[in-house]
Amino acid sequence: MNLSINFSSEQKTMGILNQIAEYLYLKKKDPDAPNTKWVKYMHGINRISILLFLLAMIILAIKLLR
Repeated sequence: MNLSINFSSEQKTMGILNQIAEYLYLKKKDPDAPNTKWVKYMHGINRISILLFLLAMIILAIKLLR
């Protein structure tokens, strides 16, 4: 019995974008998601890395426009 679920690339992309929106507090968190200490740490590290990436993109854009 095969229980694999095939997601389209659009569904995968929307899932990623939804997760980023939750990290940046743009979207309300899923109440059914697991809420352990280690998941909180992981989300905190992901949030920091996304913000640093956006900061680096802004700095690069400023340098390119000068």
